[in-house]
Amino acid sequence: MEKKVQKKQPETAEASKILSKPRIFFGLTFIVLSGVLALSFISYLMNWKADQSQSGTMLDKEVKSSNIFGKLGDWLGNIFIFESIGVASFIVAFLFIVFGTMILKKKMFKPWKTFGHSLFFICWLPILFGAVTKGKGNAGVLSGVYGYQIMDSLNSIIGSVGLWVVLLVSIGLYFILEFNLRPSSVKAKFDKINENTIGKVKSMMPNSNENFEADEELENEVQEMPSNVTITDLSGNDKAEKPFTTKPETQSIPVVETIITPNQTSFEEQTKDFSSALNIELNTKPIIPAVKPEDAFDNKPLTSSADGIKFNVEVAPAVEVLDDSEKQSNDLVEKHGLYDHRLDLAKFQMPTLDLLKDYGNEEISVNKEELEENKNKIVGLLKNFNVGIAEIKATIGPTVTLYEIVPEAGIRVSAIKKLQDDIALNLSALGIRIIAPMPGKGTIGIEVPRKNPTMVSMRSVIASQKFQNTDMDLPVVFGKTISNEVFMADLSKMPHLLMAGSTGQGKSVGINAILTSLLYKKHPSELKFVMVDPKKVELSLYSKIERHYLAKLPDAEEAIITDTNKVINTLNSLCVEMDQRYDLLKNAFCKNLKEYNKKFSERKLNPENGHRYLPYIVLVVDEFADLIMTAGKEVELPIARLAQLARAVGIHLIVATQRPSVNVITGMIKANFPARAAFRVISSVDSRTILDSPGADQLIGKGDMLYFNGNEILRLQCAFIDTPEVERLAEFIGEQKGYASAFMLPEYINEEATSTVGAFDPNEKDALFEDAARIIVSTQQGSTSMLQRQLKLGYNRAGRIMDQLEASGIVGGFNGAKAREVLISDLHSLEQFLEDLRS
Repeated sequence: MEKKVQKKQPETAEASKILSKPRIFFGLTFIVLSGVLALSFISYLMNWKADQSQSGTMLDKEVKSSNIFGKLGDWLGNIFIFESIGVASFIVAFLFIVFGTMILKKKMFKPWKTFGHSLFFICWLPILFGAVTKGKGNAGVLSGVYGYQIMDSLNSIIGSVGLWVVLLVSIGLYFILEFNLRPSSVKAKFDKINENTIGKVKSMMPNSNENFEADEELENEVQEMPSNVTITDLSGNDKAEKPFTTKPETQSIPVVETIITPNQTSFEEQTKDFSSALNIELNTKPIIPAVKPEDAFDNKPLTSSADGIKFNVEVAPAVEVLDDSEKQSNDLVEKHGLYDHRLDLAKFQMPTLDLLKDYGNEEISVNKEELEENKNKIVGLLKNFNVGIAEIKATIGPTVTLYEIVPEAGIRVSAIKKLQDDIALNLSALGIRIIAPMPGKGTIGIEVPRKNPTMVSMRSVIASQKFQNTDMDLPVVFGKTISNEVFMADLSKMPHLLMAGSTGQGKSVGINAILTSLLYKKHPSELKFVMVDPKKVELSLYSKIERHYLAKLPDAEEAIITDTNKVINTLNSLCVEMDQRYDLLKNAFCKNLKEYNKKFSERKLNPENGHRYLPYIVLVVDEFADLIMTAGKEVELPIARLAQLARAVGIHLIVATQRPSVNVITGMIKANFPARAAFRVISSVDSRTILDSPGADQLIGKGDMLYFNGNEILRLQCAFIDTPEVERLAEFIGEQKGYASAFMLPEYINEEATSTVGAFDPNEKDALFEDAARIIVSTQQGSTSMLQRQLKLGYNRAGRIMDQLEASGIVGGFNGAKAREVLISDLHSLEQFLEDLRS
């Protein structure tokens, strides 16, 4: 009995596992419904006259039904057969089987083609049966109400002859379209059948041409023979002499069956015996094929002019071969589907537009008086300096109006460039910038700020169709261009962004705009932020999304880093994470993060080998100048290393500073940050430091910015997002279910700090030394972060205890990102070690 129970349990578990899959459940449900319908229809047809009146009395217990499914079967039969489409209802039952197999992904039918054929016969058969029965006899179950009504209407409109013409023409067109019954195709099929028939006949007569030729030669030999020939049988008996005519009509040549024996193996010997037996000298030679059988088709032409038979050669496609890993991957995808990295937070809702403030109508208002006035001043000033203009055009943006001028022939561009300050003086405007020449155009641009600029809100650019329908990996929407178009860029293609601007010119708002863009597009499983905020107030609003989007060190209490020492450890930890990701990409034979994640989602990478889904990591540094002042090379070197290498593994940097001097933005930093965003700066020197060209000193502030992507400089109006909007966005995300903790970066301990571990002094050991030792030995993991969690310690004290454990010989030395080696194997050995240590 016990064995039987043990056998049934796995079967029950397997059955529940199968039924738990919605696809299998719904597929089997459709197939079962098909059987119920078919049996109900059959039972209804057997006794439909008696049961038809009972279809409306389902709740009356006194009324009995003869249908196999009772009153339900009568009701189904009456609805589908009598009141609808007659016996064509069986096609409906068949369609349930088609839908069920389609859901189960069993390729028994071609679903859409089968559905089209079924729909045609559902419409055609009831009309046919209606025309045949004309409402008499079993017309109710053959044609149904639908078939009779349609037939009756057509009969009254086009007559009975017209009705049959429509029926026959429709079925004829159906077969012509389905089976391709055009005259040319029918003739081609008959020709193919004839060719196959001739080919089979020829295949049943091997070497027929050679036999005919041999018969003609033998006949010629016989014609030359004398009239009286003695034919000797193979057995040695002489036959009677018979006269030979030149062309015997009924004479048949004896059929000789040659058998190769061990004493007679060659073809020449057989022919000699045969000729001697017949007393005839036959000039016979073995027929040797000129080519190998497998090469026969290669040496023959595709068409033969002799018989006119067309010969088509079809080469079979090569068979695709899957290696073991690809086959295993396909099996896993077939069984479990693609890996979904969003399942951990499957119910996470992306932020809505209601969280952002609506500033009302943001359409650009055209002030014709202002445009005409500025145009006249520009033309008049240039005319005073003998600069002729052939054409002028104005493009109105949210903040700036661009005047494009076409100078007359012979005018130097440098002559117009020198007039920048004069034009600014004449227009009484701040922030005049001359672009000479305009990239890709034969014009010179003069950017003039508007007196009444238009607001560009974050809601307007987030709600734009361009942003909502983008397929960028890391879409960043900055704001709008001079032509009032939404400007977007892909952070993964930049691949790093350097931002600079004086205090109060919109730099912090620009960072919030970038972060908001990413939060509106990326799921928490796809993106993590590492935030560095030396000011301690700029990025503190994002602390609420720690369990969703932020990453930190295992020993860090807060995800947003404000301490300079922790910044150094975090940057070096990111370098460790970068190296680990490169190892994963190398083992997976992938070039970048996108290829790796695609391969992992297709279940081609085994998590047991350390592979995992890798989210993008964006490092945001709000005030880089302060870090350089306090840490210098310790910060610059890991930043430069990440900027050089990290883009392929999905780690991208956004570095901002309010002081773009050469000792902050060094040559090493600039070389690895091709994308730069400049808000208003004080001097032209700072503009050249950040953009390698002047112009940022001519901006007007309040989000007015220049964006340089390595090719051209674009003037943008950064989208405005206020602090309350950021708070609402962070609260909306933070209130939802998140991960257990922030994304943990690899543990990093400064090697210089670990090298100072000296001899162990039992008198100076920490009060929690023994407790920490027991935790380390019981778990066999020498991790400082684990001591912090288990003993609720800060990083510094946990680090000192780990140093004491190393000095006493309980754990090994520092091992990079991996946990330390535990040198004591069990708690019993540890207690003896601690006892000796106390004595």
